[in-house]
Amino acid sequence: MEILALSGSLRTQSYNTKALKAAASLAPDGVNLTLVDLGGVPLYREEDYAQGFPAAIEALREAIRRSDAVLIATPEYNYSVPGVLKNAIDWVSRPPDQPFADKPLAIIGAAAGPLGTARAQYHLRQVFLFLNALVLNQPEVMIGRAHDVFDDAGHLRDEPTKERLASLLVALVAWAERVQPRPRS
Repeated sequence: MEILALSGSLRTQSYNTKALKAAASLAPDGVNLTLVDLGGVPLYREEDYAQGFPAAIEALREAIRRSDAVLIATPEYNYSVPGVLKNAIDWVSRPPDQPFADKPLAIIGAAAGPLGTARAQYHLRQVFLFLNALVLNQPEVMIGRAHDVFDDAGHLRDEPTKERLASLLVALVAWAERVQPRPRS
């Protein structure tokens, strides 16, 4: 199974990117988790869209289309979704054939504060409701006090967080298989 991972942060030492890297190491057997960098996504402008999708957007749309599921890790900026992530979603979701429709998807997030991106995750759920993505409801993974759960090298060291993240991956795989069964050979 192919899971595409998107981090809503471009920061080099992003807790959300670290969480996705930890998720890749915790993925069940047979699951490949591929992290995509959103750094090359241009700012959305209607005039640019009228000229066609930029290459970075075409590649991202195709990667989402080819994936069996999507895992998004979002920071929380000012109680909501960071601009880089919302901008990428806005680009990818333009017609024709926006690839989030009917795509199994899970949302996680890590932040220095105690709520661990709860508000941003709920805002993303609203966005994906409109885009008709099939968002996994539970388990929820909101990593609060992220500076305490990752070591200086960026490795996830907190066992309960590892267990919640591994649990989410198992649930996402089961959800993807349930809502988008793949042909068996």
